[in-house]
Order: sequence, then C-alpha cells, then structure tokens
Amino acid sequence: MKVVAIVQARMGSTRLPNKVMKQIQGQPMIELLLSRLAKSKEIDQIVVATSFDERNTQLIEHVRKLGYVCVCGSENDVLDRYIAAATEVEADVVVRITGDCPLIDPLLVDKAINLFKSQGVDYLSNTSPATYPDGLDTEIFSLSALKRAWSETQEEFDREHVTPYLRRPGLFKTSVMVNNEDLSGLRWTVDEPADYEVVKGVFEHFSPNIYFHWDEVLTLQHANPSLFEINRDIIRNEGASMSTGQKLWKRAKAVIPGGNMLLSKRAEMFLPEQWPAYFSKAKGCKVWDLDGNEYTDMTIMGVGTNLLGYGHPEVDAAVKQIVEFGNMSTLNCPEEVYLAEKLIEIHPWADMVRFARSGGEANAIAIRIARAASGKDKVAVCGYHGWHDWYLSANLGEDKSLDGHLLPGLQPNGVPRSLKDTVFPFNYNNYEELESLVNRHDIGVIKMEVVRNMGPENNFLHKVRELATARGIVLIFDECTSGFRQTFGGLHKLYGVEPDMAMFGKTLGNGYAITATIGRKEVMEAAQSTFISSSFWTERIGPTAALKTLEVMERTRSWEYVTEVGLNIRKRWQSLAEKYNLELEHWGIPALTGYTFKSENALAYKTLITQEMLAKGYLAGNSVYVSTAHTQEIVDSYFDTLDPLFGLIKECEEGRNVMSMLNGPVCHAGFKRLN
Repeated sequence: MKVVAIVQARMGSTRLPNKVMKQIQGQPMIELLLSRLAKSKEIDQIVVATSFDERNTQLIEHVRKLGYVCVCGSENDVLDRYIAAATEVEADVVVRITGDCPLIDPLLVDKAINLFKSQGVDYLSNTSPATYPDGLDTEIFSLSALKRAWSETQEEFDREHVTPYLRRPGLFKTSVMVNNEDLSGLRWTVDEPADYEVVKGVFEHFSPNIYFHWDEVLTLQHANPSLFEINRDIIRNEGASMSTGQKLWKRAKAVIPGGNMLLSKRAEMFLPEQWPAYFSKAKGCKVWDLDGNEYTDMTIMGVGTNLLGYGHPEVDAAVKQIVEFGNMSTLNCPEEVYLAEKLIEIHPWADMVRFARSGGEANAIAIRIARAASGKDKVAVCGYHGWHDWYLSANLGEDKSLDGHLLPGLQPNGVPRSLKDTVFPFNYNNYEELESLVNRHDIGVIKMEVVRNMGPENNFLHKVRELATARGIVLIFDECTSGFRQTFGGLHKLYGVEPDMAMFGKTLGNGYAITATIGRKEVMEAAQSTFISSSFWTERIGPTAALKTLEVMERTRSWEYVTEVGLNIRKRWQSLAEKYNLELEHWGIPALTGYTFKSENALAYKTLITQEMLAKGYLAGNSVYVSTAHTQEIVDSYFDTLDPLFGLIKECEEGRNVMSMLNGPVCHAGFKRLN
C-alpha cells in the first residue's frame, strides 16, 4: 500500500498572492512545509500538485530543485488535479495537505494515517468536525474512493475543494480523528497577511529549529497570546464559502482606503459579505464576475456611464483604432477640436469647451473658471452634503498650491479653513433660500443640478437664471449625470433654461473617461487667467470615444429609448407595490429611476432584494440606470423574478422577521441621487 502525500499549492491565491513562496527565516513557506512533512514515517512519497499557470513557474522550479515531484493540472478542477498526481506516482492512499499549512505536524499526520489503516475506512480527516487548530488539517482517502468521486460528481464546489463528495452521508465509509480538547478556534494557517505574520512569528520564536511539534506551538500560544492576536477574527475555512471577488475585496480594503476609488461601487453599498465586487467581462447589460458567473445588470450600469450598454461595438472599434495609431504624443490630438465643435453645435448658447477625465475634475475646473470670471470666491451650491467639499476645496482662495500640497491655510483634512465662509449650500426648489444667500453674501457662482430627485417647481430654474443675470453671477449646471439621458445634450434644454456653464460626463464616452465643461466665451476665457492644465486631459481615447458615442446616440435617438424604458420600469414597480399593498416613493429622472419602500425596514428590504436577485443571476437593488441594451425581454424577465420578492416583503410588513432571511449585514445607506 503506497501512501502519497499530495500538497496542493499555487501562486495565484486571491487573498495573499504568491504566499507559498513568501520567505520565512530565509526559506519559502512551501519549503518549510515540505521539510516538516518529510519527517513523516508513514508517508512513502510527497508530491506537489499545482496548476497550468505561468505564475506557478517559480514554484514548480523550486519544488523540483528540492527533489520533489511536481504535477500540473487544472486551475479550478482541483479534484482532477489530484487524480492526475495520484495516478502519475501510482498511489494507493492519498494524504491531502494544503500549501497554506506550514505548521503541519508529521507526528499528527502519522497518527491519522495509522488510524485510517486500522479502521479500514475510505476517508478519514481531523476536520469533520474540526477539533485541532486550523493549519493542521489532514485528510486521508483511498485512490479508489477519489476516483469514484471524480466520476460521479460534476458540481463545481466538489471539484474545486476535492473532498466534499467523499464526506456526503451514506456514500463512503468515513471516520474522524478527534482531539481531546476542542482547539478549532485557533488559527495557524496562512490565507491572509495577518496569518502570515502569525506563522512567521512562530518560526522566528523557534529558530533555527524548524521541526518543533504542534503541542509546542500550543504552549507558545498560551504563554504569548499577543503573538497570535492579529488574525483571531478571521473565520475558519472562510475562503471555501467566499467568491473570488469577495476574497479580493477583503484584500483590497487592507491596501486601499475604503477598498476602491468610488463610494458608489463599494460592496457594502449593495450586499456586504456577498457582493461579487469585481468583474472579468462586461457586454451589453451582462456582467461576468471573477468566477465566471454571469449576471444581468439591472442596477447602476457602471454608475451610469454606459448608456449604450457595456462594450458597444462601434465605440470600442473607434477606440481600438486610436490605440493602434497612438494615444499620446508631444502634439495635440485633433479629436478634442472635433468634440468641442460638436458639443457647441448641440448647445448653441455655448462658445468654448474644456475637457477633463472625471466628474470631480470637471466640477473643480468649472468652479475655478467661474470664480475667475466673476472675480468672486463665494459659491452657492445645490448638491449633496459633503460632495461640494471635495469638488471645491482644492479651488478655494489661495490656501492650496497647484500641485495640491497642503499650505498653512488648510485644515488637516485638506479643506480650507475658510470653506464655511466661501461655500453656501441651498436646497433644490427653495428659491427664497437661494435669494437670501445672494442678498447676504457676495455670491459669484451658483452651481446646481438641473433636476434632483424631482423636477423644478414654481418656475424654479427660470427664477435662478433671472437672479444670476441680475446679480452678475455665473450660473453652472452640473449635467455630468443627467446629460444625454432625456435630451440629446443637457437636460436644461428640456426646460428652456440656458446656464453660463455646464459640465458633462458619465454617458459622454460610454465607459471611457471623458468629461467636458462648456460655457459662454466671456466666462470660459477666464480660464486663461488661472492655471488649469493636466497631461492626461490631452490623451486621445476619451475624445474619440465621445465622438463615436454621440454619433450613435444621435442616430439611434437613445435618449428617447432609455426614457421610455425607465418610465415603464417605474410603472411596473408601482404595479407590484399595488399588487402586494406596499407603499413606494419613486425618485430620479426616468432613465435613472429608483424607488424606496415606505417602511422603517426599507434598507433591509433593499438588501433582501439584492441578495435574492443575485442568487438568480441579477445585479439589482432599488434603482435601474437604463441603457439601450435593456431590451423588453430582459426587463420582462427581471420583473418575473422580482415579483415574488415583493410578496416576501409584504410578509415582513405583516410580521415576518426580515433579518432572519438575510445571509449577512444590511447594506449601507447610499445616496438617493442621480449618482
């Protein structure tokens, strides 16, 4: 009976990349594991099983240099990888060890092998149930049992995790090795950076000896618990239930403040601990996560950037051609001139254009130009609490240098101490509030969205325009989100009100980075009196994508389609609410339509919908940013799936506990805004 230990290891770990080759006391972790495991008296051969992936080249070369057999197999079908490895070395019995367990104890492994032999079982482990510290996991099974599992199961989970099928009740003769004390809460494995620090500390404590036993590590933990403190909150076998995206999101939050670059895309805004978080591919209104799962996007569609759907063929083709010709040069790209002329053609009141690549940049540029044009620092802004801080703070007074360095006039958070004296928020549709601000302060700029969650009332926009004209104030319309969704151009065209400046973004490049600030000549020329410049505002991809996007929009009259579909979606939400006797509050323009349940449990209900729709293949919440890729068939299927969930919410309104149906925390509150 040939007993072979197969150590599965790879370099592409999601939570801690390259972990098996990370150095501990001058040796790669995999080398320490193999050296310790080689002390086993019951194992006849040790094999490392990795995958066909270029990233594993370093691992393969090192293992073979040490004298061990290394077999390559499937990246995701690890069960198949084990079959290949066991067959190649003619194993009768397989001992499964994972490469993230460098503290594996050969004495404990031998004890398990002897128990397996004496009991005559097909499968034995010390993990079902777990009573030993996480990191000493040992599974032993016959090759015949493994081959049976390989031939009988096609479930992805079984094949990725090798042994779940062997543990199914009634299929195989199984046994478990149990410790006399439950120590399953101790964590000695390496999945995350905190784990690595703990295990590295253990080896450093016993250095230069690497052959200490697990009971010595236990004694060390009792004597020096602080050494083991930093990873104690990580859940045992958490990785088995986490998607690749969730693992990467957890890793991201350790190195990126907040986890990513945009609040609206944080996983906690949708479905904490369950949201896929990252995509591998997007096309039309379909998105594929890092595990290859396909979802229909019935939520924010790239935060409103892809009005023509993901990967529009004409836009992508134009960009690919430009990439081939070259994106940057010492000379300027001609497309910025063509795009400027097109935007002025669409908005005859405007004369000049400046380009950037993000909405924040466009807002900052517009404010800076407007201040220079008016000769006044004070701004009345109608927007979301806190947003005006980062849009405006870098442009207030003389407290910040052009390269963003903190100067004496700044607070530690980077906001000028004078911010409260220069920026004055006012509420949409409250003309009297704005007029009072203008009367009490020397306002030089009014910046606002054309529409908030609801449209203007009592001639609000016209009154604002008249006030700005009468007082010599520069009026800016922020159309970064609303532009090109209900008209071909700015939403202000629908209301017959012309600003002095307007910003466009989001839909302008259909997913490619481009924003525009347009305005009257007498205002825009003030840009020459203040330094506004950036290298990457001159790249070629953004203007090229925008020109093609505008061409497709104009030809297909996309704004009419997304408005019609959005109105239909809103109507059908309301019909579901009436069917189940629920109350909704609707908000947003039709193409950016959303709703909220009128209930104290509204956020929990939103989380429930996201959770259940995700399980059925939808990215969904309580809003839909409509694209031309949202066909009638897709919308119909979405509502067929959503209908019973409104029924569940009705049950909750009648007493059922919504929290008992959630598989994780309630999502964070977002912005009820035109995002």
